Amino acid sequence: MTEQISLILGKNFVISFQEGIEGDVFDVVRERIRTDKGRIRKMGADYLAYALLDSIVDNYFVVLEAIGERIELLEERLIASPTPETLQIIQNLKREMIFLRKAVWPLREVAGSLERGESSLINENTRISLRDVYDHTIHVIDTIETFRDMLSGILDIYLSSVSNRLNAVMKVLTIIATIFMPLTFIVGVYGMNFKYLPELEWKWGYQLIWLVMIGIGVTMLTYFKRKKWL
Repeated sequence: MTEQISLILGKNFVISFQEGIEGDVFDVVRERIRTDKGRIRKMGADYLAYALLDSIVDNYFVVLEAIGERIELLEERLIASPTPETLQIIQNLKREMIFLRKAVWPLREVAGSLERGESSLINENTRISLRDVYDHTIHVIDTIETFRDMLSGILDIYLSSVSNRLNAVMKVLTIIATIFMPLTFIVGVYGMNFKYLPELEWKWGYQLIWLVMIGIGVTMLTYFKRKKWL
């Protein structure tokens, strides 16, 4: 579930807008304000804005940790038995990575501009703290890019695995067809409706044809195994 949060910073106030979804990432900040822990009640509005931004960025690490676990499970599932559902999961995760990158990139620009002192509302002490937020944002973006590369690699492994399985199936079918080609030829020859076929008058002709066909099949199988085609 995603939620858009907007912050307005003034000289002595901070206004936050949320979409109204139940729950948010600001419980830690509220607790610090209620219990008067740290410097949050002693500093100005700029420090409160920093604390809110820091909570947002830290929550991205929680989200990325959960995605990392999903990617690990996906790798195990891919090795065990790749299925079309696996491909769908890969595509969904790639879309999530793109969405996260689009969400974090503007936050990087905001934290960078505030840290560089482009706003007169940010004092020097808070600017040092914002540098930490900026570094965390860069770390989040790097992690997202790493996950995107991992998913691209997983997708390549999936496609290679499917291709290898298809090649194995085609190999077996080709061997079966190759074995039956001479057998089909023999059956076709003696299945013709000519009146005079000398072999049809042989007493042991039927048994002999079976022995010949079995011998051909066994010989071809032995040859394929020696060539390591089976």
